[in-house]
Amino acid sequence: MLSPPDRQEPRAPSQADADALAADRHSRRAAIALATALPGDTLLYLLLPMYGAAFGVTLAEAGLLLAANRLVRIVGYGGVARFYARHGDRPTCTLAVVAAALCALGYATLSGFWALLPLRLLWGLCFAALNLATQALATAEPLGAALRSGRSRAFIALGPVLALPAGAALAQAFGPRPIFGVLAVAALGGLLVTRGLPRATHPALVPSRPRPRRPSALDAWSFMEGFTLDGLFVIGLSFLGKDLLPGSAVVAAGVLLAMRYGAEIVLSPVGGRMAERWGAERLLVAMSLVTALALAGFGAGWLWSCAAAIVVLRALQLPLLAPIVAHRHPGPERVQALAARSVWRDIGAGAGPLAAGLLLPVLPSLWIYSVAALLLALAALACGRGAWPAKASG
Repeated sequence: MLSPPDRQEPRAPSQADADALAADRHSRRAAIALATALPGDTLLYLLLPMYGAAFGVTLAEAGLLLAANRLVRIVGYGGVARFYARHGDRPTCTLAVVAAALCALGYATLSGFWALLPLRLLWGLCFAALNLATQALATAEPLGAALRSGRSRAFIALGPVLALPAGAALAQAFGPRPIFGVLAVAALGGLLVTRGLPRATHPALVPSRPRPRRPSALDAWSFMEGFTLDGLFVIGLSFLGKDLLPGSAVVAAGVLLAMRYGAEIVLSPVGGRMAERWGAERLLVAMSLVTALALAGFGAGWLWSCAAAIVVLRALQLPLLAPIVAHRHPGPERVQALAARSVWRDIGAGAGPLAAGLLLPVLPSLWIYSVAALLLALAALACGRGAWPAKASG
């Protein structure tokens, strides 16, 4: 007589599963808060250089205003990290969302360089706080950290990808200022999700006084990623493709920026799943090497095909750095390490446009982008030394 098959009792959720679900929920809420606050900044990048007179600034002043938020983060990330550790996620993100709404309201009502500069500095600190919270919450639990990072990037990109085309159309119809009033109200919608963030502070994460040290391989890679993908590539695309891009300038620029964020929505979760399967560090090295090839091709004249490849590769790489940092710096060091990588990326993203503006008019683009590609490849290979096993988490 055959015995009946063994029944498999349903597995009770473990504490690790519950912690992972809580991390998913908190990471999603922080990402949505940043998604509501970010469109004011991204739309300003689109409209300020084109409508400088409407804001009472020259083109040179517009460039300084657009760089100011990165410059303040270079010196301010440490203070933001200490504030975040002492006060926790809910107060930090709530304060940042309210301040972001005030910045957008200021863009709608204030004119002149000195009136707009404090808003840009304030926004830089707001972004630092929200960005740090999203990364810290995505990596709070090792289980599924890379996948959470990818989903977080997709949620963050939703705000800009919806606001950019609508903002471009409204700017053409009604001028560049009124849209920022609408975005100020939209930013306050982030308060609905910050209420669900954890109240707990992180006293163990309060960073100690920083000591001078040599940049690590991850520092070098973060700098080169900001320099090439957020600086040199974006400026080069505008400079090299200005005669080939159809349509009006504002519409074309809006489409390009929306494409970048749209790629994040679709592909960043894919990058997170790939990292969970093959390992975030190995994937970062492989994709950076392919990106280096695309950069060299971009400089050689294969403009649109290589630009599309770079947009795709950038979106796939975005969720990789946070889990790598969390793996290398477990425990209290994680928040400060995430902030340090963001500082190096901001330094690179600030240096990239300056280098592009100085070099592109006087040197062959093949030489410029080939050297940048080589440096990115070397930085990626340095990060790959001593990679951990292929699966980053269970």
